[in-house]
Amino acid sequence: MKSIFNHIQAVLAVVIACSLFVSCAYSDPSHEGFAIYLTKGDIPPSQMPILSHVDIAETPIISIGDIITYNAQIHEMKLSDSAFERISKLDVPVRGRSFVVCVDRNPIYSGAFWTPVSSMSYDGVTIWKPLISHEPHVVTLELGYPSSSFYGGEDPRNNTDVMKSLEQSGKLITRLSIETVDQLPHSMKGYELYSWLEDGRWHFTLITVPIAINVGGNNF
Repeated sequence: MKSIFNHIQAVLAVVIACSLFVSCAYSDPSHEGFAIYLTKGDIPPSQMPILSHVDIAETPIISIGDIITYNAQIHEMKLSDSAFERISKLDVPVRGRSFVVCVDRNPIYSGAFWTPVSSMSYDGVTIWKPLISHEPHVVTLELGYPSSSFYGGEDPRNNTDVMKSLEQSGKLITRLSIETVDQLPHSMKGYELYSWLEDGRWHFTLITVPIAINVGGNNF
């Protein structure tokens, strides 16, 4: 009986030790992976480009655990119910609210939460605040506001460290789903696919073919 009791004690000790190890590893910032943070002190988006260093908040507004999937084709994040509600209730002024995309708490690039009711433009990466709680619970890392034509600079969203972290966590989707394809804009004349090589990686974009209108013998 004493032998069995000692054996049980040994097993419990191992279980407790493993639990502590997992807990410590999870709380270790160097193993946090992809996360999105608000800035400490809520630095306005207009001031972010002129700062050489930005302190992030203590905890992320979106952690890797909040993300169900990340679609690398359109940079769309499907969030858990609690995370989507958190973003829906986030206080976002018309001038935006800054965020920083990090990997293991190391800043990769910055952007701003933006409200669709704002009349002000923005030339950085944005996450538009959902106005209603709709299904599915997704938010997208967009370029510029109110459209990508307002964006300036290179696209940072395909950062290697970001993609690697999302892939290692099992969250990354690299192909469009049938549901996403159905959401593509329809074209009477079809589509054109363009590809180019950049930084050792192939990039693709699909655009609609405009309809030619004949006016006075000229095509427009």
